[in-house]
Amino acid sequence: MRFSIARVASIAGIAVLAGCATMGGAGGTDTSDQTNTTPPSQWPINTYEHVDLWLHGFAMIQDDSTLVPFFKRGYKAEMTDLKRRSNVTTQLDANISNLRARFATNPRLVNAQFIPLYFSSLDELVQVMDLFERSDGNPRAASNQETANLIQLLAGYFPLPADREWARLFVQSIRDENNRFYRAYWDQQQRERATVLTAVRDHWSNTYRPRFERFLNNTSQTGGEIALSLPLDGEGRTLSEGKQQNSTAVTFPMRPADADEAIYVIAHELVGQIVQTAVNDNVTPTQTREGMTDRFVSAGTVRAGAMLLQKVAPELYTGYQSYYLRSANRANGSFTQVFALPDAIRDAISRQIDIVMGGI
Repeated sequence: MRFSIARVASIAGIAVLAGCATMGGAGGTDTSDQTNTTPPSQWPINTYEHVDLWLHGFAMIQDDSTLVPFFKRGYKAEMTDLKRRSNVTTQLDANISNLRARFATNPRLVNAQFIPLYFSSLDELVQVMDLFERSDGNPRAASNQETANLIQLLAGYFPLPADREWARLFVQSIRDENNRFYRAYWDQQQRERATVLTAVRDHWSNTYRPRFERFLNNTSQTGGEIALSLPLDGEGRTLSEGKQQNSTAVTFPMRPADADEAIYVIAHELVGQIVQTAVNDNVTPTQTREGMTDRFVSAGTVRAGAMLLQKVAPELYTGYQSYYLRSANRANGSFTQVFALPDAIRDAISRQIDIVMGGI
């Protein structure tokens, strides 16, 4: 993606576990307020091996029980079957029990799904992870401030010695997975879905990006980049860093005819901060203690994406509802019942979208 190691170092002082970056949180948004960089092109759509490889590793080790799953249903079984038929075994397979065990102990490792969005390539990502390992997560062990900032960034995701050991084993495992299996699979998928990428880019650039412009400008999301990601389903992964530096990974549809699925998830991701604010302002302490906040954020983000599409692309509204019902494995359910919200939260989201769309 557009970030480089120098760019990561410049933002490494941020609080990386912010926004919706919690297990079950909708929109998967990680935020900071750094804006002192040259703006990229406004929301181009690309694909990245290192993003998909990292998320593939998570898909293979974590139990995905959220209403709207992070990863496509059946993804783990499909990948396992492909490897079996190819007679391929990797270190990810050998280490999966240990990786799953730590994940079960510390579910907040799910937040590390955002890490590849900081980097432009697998080489950069691995280089920084190696620096982090050698320093044992201590920024004061760095030889310069840039390296210290990088270590500090990753320490936010892996604060404990056991977490850092997990990160070391995870990176070792996915590198071997990539060499023995995933790179060939990824390259094949890029060839087979080249027409899909073209269709999504066309739909976004020529039709829907201009319609989202008012919303993007008025929510300080003027510039960013979208990555189509093979493992992802209806829950995208979003890293927000101010007006011009945003990264969003969304589902990569199977066919050109399904290109609008990517637009659905883009809409879902763009409303994340509005929903988080509406929930925080309208949830009770009792609901928070009962673990309802994440549930409201998840349902609220799906509902908010639909509200936004009603205003900017009403022809996508019905398809969006059907997509998220299928994603939740409730294809025959009622959209408002499956993604139920307290009236106060629903109304707060609706009002805020009205305000945003009414702005200049």
